[in-house]
Amino acid sequence: MKLAVFTSKYPARVATFFERDMRGLIDAGVSVDVFPIHPLDVAMWQYADPTLDQVLPRERVHHLDWRESLGASVRGGWRGRGRFARDTIAATLAALPHGVMPLAKTAYVAPTAWAAAERFGDRYDHVLAYWGNYAGTCAYLFHRLQRRRVPFSIWVHAGTDLYFRPAYLRQKLEYADNIITCCAFNRDFILQRYADAAATLAPKIHVCYHGLDLAGSAFPYQPSGRPARRLLAVGRLARDKGFAYLLHAVRQLADRGFGVELEIVGDGPERATLERLSQTLGIGSAVTFRGWLRFDEVRDAMSAATALVHPSDRLGDGLPNVLREAMALGTPVIASRVAGIPEALDDGRCGILVPPRDVQALASAIARLLDDAALRAGLAERARRRTEDLFDMTRNGRRLAALLGANQPARPVLIPALVSS
Repeated sequence: MKLAVFTSKYPARVATFFERDMRGLIDAGVSVDVFPIHPLDVAMWQYADPTLDQVLPRERVHHLDWRESLGASVRGGWRGRGRFARDTIAATLAALPHGVMPLAKTAYVAPTAWAAAERFGDRYDHVLAYWGNYAGTCAYLFHRLQRRRVPFSIWVHAGTDLYFRPAYLRQKLEYADNIITCCAFNRDFILQRYADAAATLAPKIHVCYHGLDLAGSAFPYQPSGRPARRLLAVGRLARDKGFAYLLHAVRQLADRGFGVELEIVGDGPERATLERLSQTLGIGSAVTFRGWLRFDEVRDAMSAATALVHPSDRLGDGLPNVLREAMALGTPVIASRVAGIPEALDDGRCGILVPPRDVQALASAIARLLDDAALRAGLAERARRRTEDLFDMTRNGRRLAALLGANQPARPVLIPALVSS
């Protein structure tokens, strides 16, 4: 099967789950071409997984220059110009109620879809929109320009493309042959949001967990030999991650005479605010902000931590990647009861769940875990087993490949009479 995958940005600082999903498909025998909608930033290749480069050469990652794409759409030469114009107008108008930025991004991807169709049209057996938002719109427009009747699937994830500002999402979900998502929580979210279409959407929603390379040496299980009181938090430094609550919990632990050290890995708009807060709370000497790190450096930090804390304060992530990575490595997890997190942690059997935005509960959970070696060992063991049961990259890749390969489009993409304009 030849698969065209439309994604947002690749290479990127944080793309490990995308790379593993592509590896799983390629290892299952799928031929993959990737179409990122963001322009190429060559500096980002340093963060790319070198093992993926061995099976997905860089020439199979197609970055289409925006100016060239616009020129291609102006020049024409591709059948279906009238349908493309109507589809683009419909998608753009649907984005308008969500604000200027969704409107601009929707308009931005249209020339890219046209140029991709002009250069790569009718080469693929299946089109996969890896994100539901603007990459999804680009994939949708590309797919509508194909003369071959091939299936279209869309993968929706979290706040970026599902929970907030769902520009043209309903139309893409209804159009898709498969709707793929990373946790059962998202399946329920979709069916509740689009309750009037639930009977149509439900049969084609498939939960596919992002996989981890558990067969190789990427995730050695090492639950012992860790420091006594070193906490780690990993993620984009944005409000929905809840890192401010973690800093307050560290302050509360210090007030109880329970000193800890905290490493925060990541960067983002809240970094300066969080750094000031750590100083204001008088815990600056106990907190280290490490910025962005490569995956191997993050993995080393996880393996050297007593526990990973993920204090999400609201809906944002679907099922955070760092939780599954920590679980595989034997790092006990404390996380908020939000979105797909309870699903990953087996409702608390593989990690400690706390209410979001509850500093006292978070501090108490940390103290309990750090004081109880047997609890840490039990959680680590159960968490590793759960990653092997649910998050194995090879097995999940085979299942996804089988789903995409078996699917047949339920409706024609283009009728010949409509592509003559």
